Amino acid sequence: MLDPSHTQFEPARTSSSSRTLKLAGVVAAIIALVVVGYGITSRSSADHQLVAISSDAAIPTVSVVTPTRGDRSTGLVLPGSVQAYNSAPIYARTNGYVRRWLVDIGDRVVAGQTLAILDAPEIDQQLAQAEANYQTALANAALAKSTSVRWVALRAKDAVSQQETDEKAGDLASKNAIANGELANLKRLRALQGFTRLTAPFAGTVTSRSAQIGGLVSSGTASATALFTVSDVHRMRVYVRVPQGASAQVHTGLHATMTLPEYPGRSFDLVLTRNAGAVDLQSGTVLVELQTDNPGGALKPGSYSQVTFPIAAAGNSVHLPASALILRANGPTVALVDGNGRVTLKPVTIGRDEGKQVEISAGLTGSERIIDSPPDALENGDRVRVEDPKAGRVQS
Repeated sequence: MLDPSHTQFEPARTSSSSRTLKLAGVVAAIIALVVVGYGITSRSSADHQLVAISSDAAIPTVSVVTPTRGDRSTGLVLPGSVQAYNSAPIYARTNGYVRRWLVDIGDRVVAGQTLAILDAPEIDQQLAQAEANYQTALANAALAKSTSVRWVALRAKDAVSQQETDEKAGDLASKNAIANGELANLKRLRALQGFTRLTAPFAGTVTSRSAQIGGLVSSGTASATALFTVSDVHRMRVYVRVPQGASAQVHTGLHATMTLPEYPGRSFDLVLTRNAGAVDLQSGTVLVELQTDNPGGALKPGSYSQVTFPIAAAGNSVHLPASALILRANGPTVALVDGNGRVTLKPVTIGRDEGKQVEISAGLTGSERIIDSPPDALENGDRVRVEDPKAGRVQS
């Protein structure tokens, strides 16, 4: 027999358990949604943070310089190249071998002094053959002359025809021409044989020697090497390229001062003797020549020097480190930075190159902030951070 009380409460107990399961499922779903939402939010935040870090890292940090005014009282200082008054490389004019060399670098020589002697056996044999050919041509010409004289005498007696007489006269002229040709060839070979003795073209100093005993020398080839170089250093020439902007202030007779690294504190007086009178298209400069005496031999050919002209630089010129220049197809440019860290590229005109410093003759006022060693990819409108050298920190 069934218990009535048990039958009555069974449906209620089942309904309560079902509600509990539903509630647990809802709670689990809510927890899962919260976890998923948190993950998505975290990932999105990380992505935004990564983008911000990348964008921040893409902004380059640069140092800036300010243009400076040059000292106009020092005059115009330009690099100069010191050259000998006369300098001649001595090449071989004939093929042969070096038998002897008689001078070495640093030796003083006079005009016509023998520098080296070559052996040229081929020229000697050619000369002997040319002398024999010339003697043969002389003998043939002498025979033709005697024959022509006899034919002229026979023609006077009507013993021979006029045609035969003319033929003998023509043969004489031909033999004489051949003899003259052989004589010219003989003189040429004698001259080549004379070139086996190398001589100094003028008085001076031997500044280079490549001749070696037994060395083969060849003439008339692109690979030929000068056996000696003789330089006349009693007076020196100094070549300077003057910027176009200052070329109107230099003239013949102008005195300048030259200094050299090997003589600190010593200066040499120069006189401007020549002016090219034309602007070089590549460098935008005018080549001038200055001269000075060199009685003690202190000046050496090929030396680098600094030449100071007693003229002022352009009044609106400023100086910058050479590292601040951007050299592109449209000419030299500098990168200016404003207060917001924005870049503006501005073309400038170089007055003269002084090595580490360059003179800017146009394009700057002197109050700009200019990036030193700018990145190659820098363009107008780019943003940069400016490094503060005093505080050791980066400015925005």
